[in-house]
Order: sequence, then structure tokens, then C-alpha cells
Amino acid sequence: MANLNLLGNTSSDSAWASAVPTSIRTTAQDAAAKMTAATGQSAMGQKDFLTLFTTQLKNQDPLDPVKNEAFVAQLAQFSQLEATTNMSTSLENFTSSMSSTQITSTAGLIGAKVSVPDGPAVLVSGQTVPATIALPNGADGVQLQVFDSKGVLVSTQTAGAQTAGDMLFNWNGQDEVGNALPGGTYRFVAKAVSQGKTITPVVSTMATVLGVSQQADKSMVLQVTGGKTIKLSDVTKIYG
Repeated sequence: MANLNLLGNTSSDSAWASAVPTSIRTTAQDAAAKMTAATGQSAMGQKDFLTLFTTQLKNQDPLDPVKNEAFVAQLAQFSQLEATTNMSTSLENFTSSMSSTQITSTAGLIGAKVSVPDGPAVLVSGQTVPATIALPNGADGVQLQVFDSKGVLVSTQTAGAQTAGDMLFNWNGQDEVGNALPGGTYRFVAKAVSQGKTITPVVSTMATVLGVSQQADKSMVLQVTGGKTIKLSDVTKIYG
């Protein structure tokens, strides 16, 4: 019987294909058809490969057998493909597991206070609102403006020279003339003179984490007081 070689003997394959009428199915074709029907797809797994390969060896031309080099090369290629597929599956499972673990660990932040860059300043009547201003190069002077939820300027505070680092302050919840403002959500905007230039440094406020969620890109997002949503990666400090 002519050779059914799958291992690169194209001349024998061509001879066999031309010698057998199209109406006659070969043993290898029957084996391949059965495997496709069983799996519902044309992709070949390890068991399928061995079945087809064994069929080929049984029906090869004894005068022109498969060469050892071609046999070893084919097995090596199949083994490498199988290893790559298994590695990809393992990586997907690991990523999924890590994603679930991240959600569980992040859920532990619910109820905690976190430092939120450009976050809302939530005022509770009779209490102060702490915040920090990032001044990596220090400042010759700092001005802090407070805006209400409608964007109206309600208070302005100033401070002198500051060293490099975070400037800590507490807003007392009062307007320009010392009147207590109603509880609600406000916003801080800072301006500073540093190294001869006027800059707008980032102001971070403390907010309570109300919930956590995961985005499509697997990044974690926190819902905090004041109706703001921030990425976990943007949080600079966590307070117990």
C-alpha cells in the first residue's frame, strides 16, 4: 500500500493521492473523520495525534518507511505545541485566581479611610476636614481655596513658606468671616509659589471607602464618600 506519510514525504503523499480514486476513503481519512466528529472540531489533541500517527505507521509503504529524523521532528513539534497550550491554560487559570483574590482582599478596605488625590472634602457640621497638599520642592507661600458643591468660592486660607513634602492642614468648616458652613461636599484647590513659579499642587482629602468593584481590564476601583470613584492604584495612603 502506498505511503500516507504526514511527516514531510510530499512526493509519496502526492503519488498516493493521485493513485487512489476520490470515491475511496483511506484509513487515515476515516480516522481523521471519526476524531473530528467526536471532538466537534478540527483541532488535534494528543490522543487524536497518536491515533492518526499509529494509523499512518500501520499503512505506510514498507519499501519507503518514515525516516527516523522525520518521526522525531514531528513528535518534538507536537510536544512543544502541547506544552505551549498547557502553559497558556495554566496562566489563564492563575490570572483568574489572582483576580478573585484581589477582589476579596480589596473588599477589606470597605469602611476604611483613604487619601484621595483631588478628592471631595466632606464636611460634617462641627468637625474639621483634614487634607494634604503635595509640595515636592517646598513653597514660598501657599493659598488654599474652598468651593462648595455649586462651585462657589466660600473660603480662602493662606500659609507661609513650606518645606518639601506634604503640607498638612485642617479646614475648620467656616467661611471668610468665620460663619459655620452647612455640612456637605466641598472641594479644595491650592496654589503655591515654588522656585519662582506659580503652581497648582495636588490636594488629597480623606474619604471613607463605601464599595469596591473590578473593571474590564481587571483594575480595582473604589467608591468613596462624596460620590467619587477612584482607582485603587491612585490611593496614596490608607488609614485604619
